[in-house]
Amino acid sequence: MTADLPDNALELRSLVTSQGTLELSLDDVPVPTPAANEVLVRVEASPINPSDLGVLIPGAEMATATVTGTPERPVVTASLGERALAGLAARVDKPLPAGNEGAGTVVAAGSSPAAQALLGKTVGIAGGAMYSQYRAIDASACLVLPDGSAAKDGASSFVNPLTALGMLETMRREGHSGLVHTAAASNLGQMLVKLCAKDGVPLVNIVRKPDQEELLRSLGAVHVLNSASPSFEADLVAALKATSATLAFDATGGGTLVSQILNGMEQAASSAAVQYSRYGSAVHKQVYIYGGLDTGPTTLTRNFGMAWGLGGWLLTYFLQSTDAETLGRLRARVAAELTTTFASTYTREVSLAGMLRPDAFNSYVKRATGEKFLVTPQALP
Repeated sequence: MTADLPDNALELRSLVTSQGTLELSLDDVPVPTPAANEVLVRVEASPINPSDLGVLIPGAEMATATVTGTPERPVVTASLGERALAGLAARVDKPLPAGNEGAGTVVAAGSSPAAQALLGKTVGIAGGAMYSQYRAIDASACLVLPDGSAAKDGASSFVNPLTALGMLETMRREGHSGLVHTAAASNLGQMLVKLCAKDGVPLVNIVRKPDQEELLRSLGAVHVLNSASPSFEADLVAALKATSATLAFDATGGGTLVSQILNGMEQAASSAAVQYSRYGSAVHKQVYIYGGLDTGPTTLTRNFGMAWGLGGWLLTYFLQSTDAETLGRLRARVAAELTTTFASTYTREVSLAGMLRPDAFNSYVKRATGEKFLVTPQALP
């Protein structure tokens, strides 16, 4: 290990115990020595995405959480409901690191030319265990940030940007020409607004609050609908007629919104039909659920004919289905538009210890649209 690097550093761990509790703590772990094609990144910024919470707090009842330990080393303990515990057998009594993505400075490198070329660079990385002070990772997994970019600029350079680009790639692969997106005021939703405007893709944005409508309109969004409005269903049909959007990505999951979207697509498609069919429009309508803001059942009222589909969409699976050339193209675009199309904003920054304080975890576990935490692992408690 290089002389100016510590032997040990902090890493946040999430533990599901055999007693039916969740325990979050900061552990001392050895600072790894990078292998030949690896680099060691001093992690300086890492976001808390909704997808991170599945490992961090897997179904825990955080209202029951208590905090012990010290301000520098807090320990959070919360109850796990029977339903949550039933699906966690494979991780019982095995402390897991958390955090999907982040950014920082390459402070050590293996012997390969690719690794050595990254020394001193600020890079974005994704690969898990990012709520750590240091992370060793293969050089090929690093996204070199543009000159002058801070780690904060690249902290969210993988999950949301590649999800937004993946949605457009999926649209094109499947022959659709427009999109519908729910929970559209999120950081991802804001990226999608800018991306679709740049690429000339019609986009219907669905939000829940007036201030979210204003936010998206300020970014140039044309079709912004409030699902709480009494005229929502009529507004939805009008927007679908205007955009011919037949593909939707839904972040809510539960409730009736998926059904409303499919029904709206059917009404928009049928309005142009020249003859009646008891099977409805032949235009295929597709909704992908990619989030779970509403954990209740997905309720469908089938007034949308027979040409429709409902499925799940996950960035990991999309990337696995993508060839190296396409992935390289997408990553290059993220790098080129990091501070414009794919810029992220954060409502609060916390240290590793700060993540485990009640005022923080009671906020980020709500997954509130438009709120985003940034973890700064090098910061003092």
